Amino acid sequence: METLLKLLRDNATLQPAQLAAMLNLTEDEVRAKIKAAEEEQLILGTHAVLNEEKLGVEMVRAVIEVKITPERGGGFDRLAERIAKYDEVRSCYLMSGGYDLLVVVEGDNLREVAAFVSEKLATIQGVLSTATHFMLKPYKIEGILMHREENNGRLPVTP
Repeated sequence: METLLKLLRDNATLQPAQLAAMLNLTEDEVRAKIKAAEEEQLILGTHAVLNEEKLGVEMVRAVIEVKITPERGGGFDRLAERIAKYDEVRSCYLMSGGYDLLVVVEGDNLREVAAFVSEKLATIQGVLSTATHFMLKPYKIEGILMHREENNGRLPVTP
């Protein structure tokens, strides 16, 4: 993977001037490389990792193990792409092991997520079974620790 893309993957807030200095390029060269990567769909999007606890966001998330029957001529792809198009679905992965797809969903409350599973996901032809696991508390998201210890420069004191 190109160094520019690695830097952006780790910190998408880096400005072209910062990237140019890190890569020994001009800002225009960096902008052109980023534009080309977007056009080639190497960069599909960027997002911020928010501390939803501090923001007071009450979001329910679940990971769902889905067993499906592969379609003739399409394998797992058509069904996985159909599932991935739902607004409730944040991520969808083909997996090895005891199930076929890992689907990450979110909703405003438990009832909303349960309704998605029972009314939309489980009713799709080709879905054999689902197992839903609700996420209770995040500790690390996309490589970022959610609860960082503040270092005030003092050594800890114990009684």
